[in-house]
Amino acid sequence: MQQLSEKFFILVIVMLFFGVLHLLAPILSPFLMGALLAYLVNPLVKQFVAFKVPRLLSIIITFAILFGVIVLLFLLVTPLIEEQIITLVNLIPGMIVWLKTTFHLDSEAINIDAIKTVLTENWDKAGGIAAWLFKTMLHSGMRFVAALMNLILVPVVTFYLLCDWSVLLQGLRNTLPRHLEPTVVKLVVECHEVLSAFFRGQLLVMLVLCVVYAAGLAAVGLQIGLLIGLTAGILSIVPYLGFTVGIIAASIAAFMQFGMTSAMLLVWLVFLIAHVIDNVFLTPKLVGNRIGLHPVAVIFAVLAGGSLFGFVGVLLALPVAALIMVWVRYFYKSYQDSKLYQS
Repeated sequence: MQQLSEKFFILVIVMLFFGVLHLLAPILSPFLMGALLAYLVNPLVKQFVAFKVPRLLSIIITFAILFGVIVLLFLLVTPLIEEQIITLVNLIPGMIVWLKTTFHLDSEAINIDAIKTVLTENWDKAGGIAAWLFKTMLHSGMRFVAALMNLILVPVVTFYLLCDWSVLLQGLRNTLPRHLEPTVVKLVVECHEVLSAFFRGQLLVMLVLCVVYAAGLAAVGLQIGLLIGLTAGILSIVPYLGFTVGIIAASIAAFMQFGMTSAMLLVWLVFLIAHVIDNVFLTPKLVGNRIGLHPVAVIFAVLAGGSLFGFVGVLLALPVAALIMVWVRYFYKSYQDSKLYQS
């Protein structure tokens, strides 16, 4: 009877936790991102501390490195993406004409000419990504202010979590019932291993695929190859999504640019090579089966995360799903060992 009461109490606590989590979803984004960022950079902070650098100074150095990397990537990647977007915008009128001719589309019914005007003229008037961002900030009003506040909150939350990381972990550990502590600590360690596998492996796979796709399509001579390659690499976090979206977009772009020529075959060859590299070398070596998520579970997790928490939910969906899988495997093993299953 006492065990039943304890389990009921734990179930109520878990349900209340997820209920509050759902109610507070609109304001949780910066805190979730701050916690995730703290988890990611804490190993680097620990490395500096291991070299006898004070923890506060280690955190400041880590922040400086992180900020420098972000600024460097922004300065290097933004001009390339802007150039690709301008190229895409210039190609859109020809694409629309081809669609109208090939599929006999009615310009008035779907207002294709208006779409063409908006996409081509407005971008030229905006003057590029920087000007477009500035105009968006002016017209968004309070939404921009809220987004800016959330953006400022992320490093603040990250900083304070890093300062008190060990204290927080010890405090959480001290709140656990003594007879449950070994089991919970074991599960937390397993969760940490799964998350480490995800961030070290899956994100590195995405980076390599971005480079392979973008370099391959650029070598073929595709005008917007960099944009398609980066998009396909990022979407590869969901199994087969990056490959599918990338090969369809690249095939259409290649057909519009070259027609039905050998360039189409080269585009398909790029994606075939990238697919083989991913399935034979990258995923088995860098990720393996440590995450243990079925492709259908991955798709569901991404959609559920996006529905609950928006863009941040999409970012956090797979790590959270991997953690849930650890707990599901534990409870399933406990169920198999129980009298209920064996009777």
